[in-house]
Amino acid sequence: MGEEHQVSSSYWLETAPDGHHPALDGDLDVDVAVIGAGIAGLSTAWELTRAGRSVAVLEAGRVAAGVTGHTTAKVTALHTLVYDKLRRTRGPEGARLYARSQSEAIGHAARIAQELGVDCEWETRSAYTYARDPGRVAELRAEAEAAAEAGLPASFVTETGLPFPVAGAVEVTGQAQFHPRKYLLALATDLVERGGRIFEDTTVLGLDEGEPCRLSTATGATVRARDVVVATHYPIFDRALLFARLSTRRELVVAGTIPAGQDPGGMFITPDEDTRSVRTAPLEGDRRLLIVTGEHFTPGTSDPRARLERLTAWATGHFPDLEVTHRWATQDTEPTDTVPMVGPLHPGARHAYVATGFGGWGMTGGIMAGRLLTAQITGEECEWSGLYDPRRLKTAVREAPALLKTQAKVVGHFVGDRLRPSPPVESLPPGEGAVVRADGHRVAVYRDEDGGFHAVSARCTHLGCLVDFNAAERAWECPCHGSRFDTDGKVIQGPATKPLEQRDL
Repeated sequence: MGEEHQVSSSYWLETAPDGHHPALDGDLDVDVAVIGAGIAGLSTAWELTRAGRSVAVLEAGRVAAGVTGHTTAKVTALHTLVYDKLRRTRGPEGARLYARSQSEAIGHAARIAQELGVDCEWETRSAYTYARDPGRVAELRAEAEAAAEAGLPASFVTETGLPFPVAGAVEVTGQAQFHPRKYLLALATDLVERGGRIFEDTTVLGLDEGEPCRLSTATGATVRARDVVVATHYPIFDRALLFARLSTRRELVVAGTIPAGQDPGGMFITPDEDTRSVRTAPLEGDRRLLIVTGEHFTPGTSDPRARLERLTAWATGHFPDLEVTHRWATQDTEPTDTVPMVGPLHPGARHAYVATGFGGWGMTGGIMAGRLLTAQITGEECEWSGLYDPRRLKTAVREAPALLKTQAKVVGHFVGDRLRPSPPVESLPPGEGAVVRADGHRVAVYRDEDGGFHAVSARCTHLGCLVDFNAAERAWECPCHGSRFDTDGKVIQGPATKPLEQRDL
């Protein structure tokens, strides 16, 4: 298998110092426990520490090494094509609140970076949503008008810095991009210096919403907290049935160096061509890092190798001097009714909160969530609480077709994947995996480069869908809700919290 068809590590993970925090090894009492150390979790914990609360962050892996460590890190309020839809589904006031909350997150992050003195490669850029198809010009004009009406510095343009012509684009000035891991590691350091605590390699398994709340962990330790925030990207607890209103998509990233003179000078995205997102980042000398994202797919449903080849060909075709250095993948969680879910975990929740459904825009969304949840926990007013409230039902009903479509896909996988033909184990080449039938059970089998077999249960430990193999990343993925496991069954990404069970062939 060629190296060009394999996913490597993220540029952000390679180029930021790797801080270390201990695993939780004993019971703990705090004001607030935050589950998840991505941008939403760390932003929330940092804000709460500043507000005088004692806080513990519980992370199953490493700080800022999950979804946040694999993002493209655009800090913008222009979220592809969202404002025209929002003014129709939420009204002009809903669109205005969305624009203001996301824009304030940009300014807040800039102030934090300056206050902490962190060199997180902050750069101000215009953001563009473009199309090459003249048939989409009317849609782009409507989006520019809606975004401007919502309060953004938006306009319709026909010229960009991209190395190819466009039919039109929405431009929003004064947006930003940064190094997400450098920013978040600085946030983590400041949080700890102010008395907050961070625990890595600490998987949370259960939540008892008593007074206080009690969290059980895989290490056997218990955390007691007045309030709990679930910021695990995809919620690990199903009691709110949010999984029925969320869908997961995976997207590939190709990055490499280009001459600084070929920098297109902005942040670009198109909904066409299975999505193409383009931005650059600073490097030493006369080079810039080009980051191209696209080829989204549902985890566990596609061989990403052909997609990775297509994305690489697109990047090198439009930027011929590109020297590819990194390939990685990211994962996004989409709400069926457009807007992220930030607030009480379920209708009866008094001390449990959630932040999820950022739809690929987690940088501003996560920072916004930190401020919103801190306001709710400390009893302050926030004018966009209602917009992001996870308990909203009116919009969920209004956009029911999207919800039903999402659930139909889940049911299709739950039933249809069990009918797939089973290849013989002996036919697996090294570096490949497949779900086979053994003793009446579905077994996920991976053959390593030395010819050895690794066998685990093919049933996802979240809700029982069958996993499938992602050969580009050498991981088992659940197509229903996006849980991911390594070749030995260890959880890489939730909502699953327990590993796949070991099996004998």
